[in-house]
Amino acid sequence: MALTDNPELMRSLIVERLVGATGDPRRVTEAARACAMRALPSVASAFQDKFPTVVALDLLDIDIVRLSELKPPEGSCDALVIVPAEVSGDALTMRLDPQGISLLVSALFGGDPDLPVPPIDRPPSAIERDVAVLAFEAFAKALNGTGARALGLRLPLPALLSGGDFRRLAVRDGPGVRIRFSLGGEVGGGVLTAWMPQRLLLELRDAAQPDQRVERAQAADWRHRFSDEVLRSTVRIKATIPLMRMPLGDLAALSPGQVIEFGEGVQSEARLSVRDKTVFVCDFGKSGNHYTVRIKQPFDARQDAVDGLFAR
Repeated sequence: MALTDNPELMRSLIVERLVGATGDPRRVTEAARACAMRALPSVASAFQDKFPTVVALDLLDIDIVRLSELKPPEGSCDALVIVPAEVSGDALTMRLDPQGISLLVSALFGGDPDLPVPPIDRPPSAIERDVAVLAFEAFAKALNGTGARALGLRLPLPALLSGGDFRRLAVRDGPGVRIRFSLGGEVGGGVLTAWMPQRLLLELRDAAQPDQRVERAQAADWRHRFSDEVLRSTVRIKATIPLMRMPLGDLAALSPGQVIEFGEGVQSEARLSVRDKTVFVCDFGKSGNHYTVRIKQPFDARQDAVDGLFAR
């Protein structure tokens, strides 16, 4: 869906860009922290599958920022990727610093985890870019989530940016949140930073936590309407008199004009059914010129089956 197809979304983006409308800082921070903490176990599991050496992961901090701050300075050796979603062209931006790139390359190729790894001082090479993509993919899938909280990210990831790509990078401004993750420990480790628009986080939080009072009121209203419709609906009822039990051979031998006698006490009992389902056992009788049935008890299918076995 193109962003211009949704007028409400376009108005939100324009207000966000021009006015800088922001959400409550406490709510934004809580939503970002919940998203980050849900993602960490999934990222750790993905890293175990991708890297032979264990890479320690942790949440460093969460800050309220402007999205314009995410653009790396000229000459930066970072790697960056901007992941679009259905409702935002920059739903998630991730940036990996030079120290983190070196650490992940060392972990992938079996480097000694006890030896310090120097950061790269140049734009990432092809191999280093591929390693950065492995980390970005793991974080993108984990942060995307599932169900009502899902960001709706468009995967696989777009092309990774580094080196000279940053000169052509245009970043829109607006209120956002910055989440920093540590790779390999806070001392001597790298940092992967994720930015998300505040609007996106708050919309997901509202969708995931609907007003319980409104839900209960709506459910009660629908129950009332549904019950009222059911009570007013009409169905055809049918009263039948069971005659007797007959072997299939005798039933096959019946012919037109043959008289079938009622058994003893048969006329005293009738069964009331709705849509071929028996619901009551009734007494059969007559009132003036009309035949009648009087409800005696609810029909018990289990007891009827037992009685049928004993009758045989």
